[in-house]
Amino acid sequence: QIGSVQSLGGTGALRIGAEFLRRWYNGNNNTATPVYISTPSWENHNSVFVDAGFKDIRTYHYWDAAKRGLDLQGLLDDMEKAPEFSIFILHACAHNPTGTDPTPDQWKQIAAVMKRRFLFPFFDSAYQGFASGSLDKDAWAVRYFVSEGFELFCAQSFSKNFGLYNERVGNLTVVGKDADNVQRVLSQMEKIVRTTWSNPPSQGARIVATTLTSPQLFAEWYDNVKTMADRVLLMRSELRSRLESLGTPGTWNHITEQIGMFSFTGLNPKQVEYMIKEKHIYLMASGRINMCGLTTKNLDYVAKSIHEAVTKIQ
Repeated sequence: QIGSVQSLGGTGALRIGAEFLRRWYNGNNNTATPVYISTPSWENHNSVFVDAGFKDIRTYHYWDAAKRGLDLQGLLDDMEKAPEFSIFILHACAHNPTGTDPTPDQWKQIAAVMKRRFLFPFFDSAYQGFASGSLDKDAWAVRYFVSEGFELFCAQSFSKNFGLYNERVGNLTVVGKDADNVQRVLSQMEKIVRTTWSNPPSQGARIVATTLTSPQLFAEWYDNVKTMADRVLLMRSELRSRLESLGTPGTWNHITEQIGMFSFTGLNPKQVEYMIKEKHIYLMASGRINMCGLTTKNLDYVAKSIHEAVTKIQ
């Protein structure tokens, strides 16, 4: 039921999957199949599917700015309204850029609607282990969909959890109804690979394979991943604590409720501009900040700067 193709990082996995779906899913060369991407999402999702030839890129509700959390009802409503056989790009864990993931119960609701509406799940798993510190917890959504009998794709990146950005190590997992079906899909994917990068580099992939198949190396790597994830979780907790101690207007529980490398702070564009120009703290205009940039040495400065931005700039 399961097969895979090595790719050039997570982006390469997305592109091979997109190329295959455009050529063979929902009819031959069907560029009109709707592809749904969350609002907001990683900007490259849109570009990859447009470049693969899809003509109907749509968005689905995800982030509720008012409550600074998941807009589950909006998401489910969009899935209910989507044409059957539409493709939905789902973040497996540590949603980029919001850091807000559905709970297991919410994932079950999402899966139920997708199954009933015959929607195709294409997972992007870029941060496994980096979200919660648990490989199993971060893979829960994908595994649940598989257990529910879905055929799906899952693009996997080893750039972050192995620190192999420059080696471009990725994997596209194909889950089908039976071995015959999977083999037919893989044979077409191999043709697509042959005309894109032809043959992926081996060094990074061998590092990953050696680590994952050696009990000793796997244990050491897993411990390292958990250490990094725990550090980010600690920085979240400390930042929230400092903002609350300063009496910064608003609520800041969303910082610890979000997960992964990024956080939607809730700062508006003018407050972000103040942070950049006056405090030299760099974040996206959307208010997204990289939590990995926080350290025990700069936490106080960042917290006080956010406090100033919120109190001075409306």
